[in-house]
Amino acid sequence: MNLGMRWICLMGAALVAAAAGGEKEGKPNRLAKEKSPYLLQHAHNPVDWYPWGEEAFEKARKEKKLILLSVGYSTCHWCHVMERESFENKEIAAFLNKNFVSIKLDREERPDVDQVYMTAFQAMTQQSGGWPLNMFLTPDLKPLTGGTYFPPEDRNGQPGFSTVLKQIHNVWETKREEVLKQSIEMHGQMEAYFQGLHSKGGAEGTLSRELVDQSIPRILAQIDPVWGGLGTEMKFPQVSVFRFLLQSGDPKAVEAVLKTCRHMMNGGIHDHVMGGFHRYAVDREWLVPHFEKMLYDQAQLMELYLDAWQMTGEEGFRDVVRGIANYVLLDLTHPGGGFYCAQDAQSEGKEGKCFCWTQQELSALLTADEMKVARQVLGVSEKGNFIDHSDPEPLANQNVLYFKKPRESLSESERKSVASIFKKLAKVRSERVPPATDDKILASWNGLMIGAMARTGRVLNEPKYLKAARKAHDFIKTRLWDEKSRRLGHRWREGDRDDSAQAQSYLLFLAGTRKLYEATLQKKDLELALKLAGSAVELFYDDKNGGFYQGEKRADLVLRLKGQFDGAIPTESAIAAREFGILAQVTGSDDFKDVSESTIRSYLGLIQESPSGMGEMLMSLRFSLDKPGRLVIAGEKGREAMLVAATKTFDPNRIILGNQGPVSEFTAGLEATEGMATAFYCVGQTCQLPVVKPAELSALLIRLSEESK
Repeated sequence: MNLGMRWICLMGAALVAAAAGGEKEGKPNRLAKEKSPYLLQHAHNPVDWYPWGEEAFEKARKEKKLILLSVGYSTCHWCHVMERESFENKEIAAFLNKNFVSIKLDREERPDVDQVYMTAFQAMTQQSGGWPLNMFLTPDLKPLTGGTYFPPEDRNGQPGFSTVLKQIHNVWETKREEVLKQSIEMHGQMEAYFQGLHSKGGAEGTLSRELVDQSIPRILAQIDPVWGGLGTEMKFPQVSVFRFLLQSGDPKAVEAVLKTCRHMMNGGIHDHVMGGFHRYAVDREWLVPHFEKMLYDQAQLMELYLDAWQMTGEEGFRDVVRGIANYVLLDLTHPGGGFYCAQDAQSEGKEGKCFCWTQQELSALLTADEMKVARQVLGVSEKGNFIDHSDPEPLANQNVLYFKKPRESLSESERKSVASIFKKLAKVRSERVPPATDDKILASWNGLMIGAMARTGRVLNEPKYLKAARKAHDFIKTRLWDEKSRRLGHRWREGDRDDSAQAQSYLLFLAGTRKLYEATLQKKDLELALKLAGSAVELFYDDKNGGFYQGEKRADLVLRLKGQFDGAIPTESAIAAREFGILAQVTGSDDFKDVSESTIRSYLGLIQESPSGMGEMLMSLRFSLDKPGRLVIAGEKGREAMLVAATKTFDPNRIILGNQGPVSEFTAGLEATEGMATAFYCVGQTCQLPVVKPAELSALLIRLSEESK
């Protein structure tokens, strides 16, 4: 998409750099009244910030000023840099306050708004984008130009933020009519482009197995053959595409994903001491991470490693799942049960300080034999392997712990030493100043974790995880779901509820609710899932072309977009395609099937264009082409044991359901045998002979699994 943006030439390429934030001083601005931890971080900047809303829009219209929209999130390391260098700079703040209306936006609170301007930036620059995102808008909110990180002054051929602000203000003052004309033209081009992108006229086609099969070698061509993961530079845990490959059954694809999983769990991106994964690695080897920890990563990686464990039986994969779950319960859980968003990368103003170790520190904590293992197995050295080059006063000799020697090759003696080392370091870590926690609670990300925690609890037969999933689910229902209006709020923090309707909240909470239903067979969960599905269709579904918009119709969205490719979270449409396909099987309703297939069909062009960015949709497509098995468990006496047996074998397309509640007429007609919980494995309206003993169910599922290979 080429919009012919002359404005972008003013900006140069958007570079990335980083530095740590510090304690804030000064007079509070309007953001001090907000609930978002990210906005509160900027509440003492000298910039006259406004939150996203009509007050700021009205000021821009009345005073005929451009808007600076600066978007980020509280644990964004790069965002801390620009705050320290530019937004705490009094000269830059004075220029902004005089000539612009400055708006701060938490992308996690309004993902629909963020997506509009991130998409505009990507279209204008042909760059991938990132945060902080700094976009310049007309008073009527149309995007003009923008960038990500800007240094405060000109640096290495890149204009500094001061230079950019002055250039843009000068163009606005001297060529305003031309700028406004261009903004209208660009907006029209973008609107036409995105309207056509998912239209049926451009995406007619057959849902075919061939498209799934052809995607696998194309994705494998992008896999790093040595270290796994996509590409050979910085690495992100792109879970959706890894799960698609793992579930494909293709031997090369399975091995590529298992290699990726092993390297990720051995690398520094994995927190070996306290569990969980950092956001991404800056290198090819998964060694040096950016240290923030996001709830959505933990949830999706739990599911990936659970898949890997069920497929291989490798204990290391199961241990990773437990480590993630325990970390979330310890550090990312509200006392009432909801799950927090994230932990920051920095503490005491320093990136990675809580997570890294010097050799000198370790020598004082460990025995001589343990230090030998720390050097040989965990990669500890005097110089260290991490330094924050963006920090004017970086910490020296920092070690990110990783398995220099793969854990699967360790001797029994080495395993014991490593366990002892981690136990000692966990105690010390618990006494360090922790990173800040973004303690807002999102219905969307909670849906991801509720589903992962419920499945983990069931597969690992760990009641505490099932209990945590139920408690979090009750938290969201109580605080964010309105039964009367059937509307789901997006964010809760300190008693304050944000009622913006976000498709990812409805659809991810729907997915979490459905997975909790499969883990417990409580019909109230299935009933809620159907209500969420109905509201999602009403608010977000494009009944003409298929697919789901990210936000509802509202005045502050100058474009109404559908997600294109999976990012840190799968697109809303891909989630819907899967969930509505499952609900069609559960309820027997063709309406759900039609929504699912129409949505997939509208994305066929994008699947062909870039299958590596369509992992979730490819899984949905494969599900729609298969004949998924429905494992119906009728009756309550002995049901728990049958549920345990039902999840011992891996089948990504198996649906577990009861015979009560809003299920299909056929399913409702299946009855328990002599009062005992009875399992029926059915495809369509054909069922295997019913079984009443857990061992018989396990044997049946193993046999069916072998037959399907």
